[in-house]
Amino acid sequence: MTAGQLQELLIARLTRSSGGTARGWRLAIGLIKVRNTATHAHCNWEVEPSGTVRELAAIERLLDAVRLEHPFVTAR
Repeated sequence: MTAGQLQELLIARLTRSSGGTARGWRLAIGLIKVRNTATHAHCNWEVEPSGTVRELAAIERLLDAVRLEHPFVTAR
């Protein structure tokens, strides 16, 4: 899975579970940062979400689940 595919997965799940628009969730999630697996052995990606308290809570809950499903992504 690529970082772009992961971002689309996150947006789709957030839109389905919490409502709102894909554009709004895309802005709240921001870019997926891909890290080196040599230094990040358990999960090589991260996001720095922004938004309301409700949006941040929904994003963080989803990130916990998705990290278990997709711990490693590629940049492209």
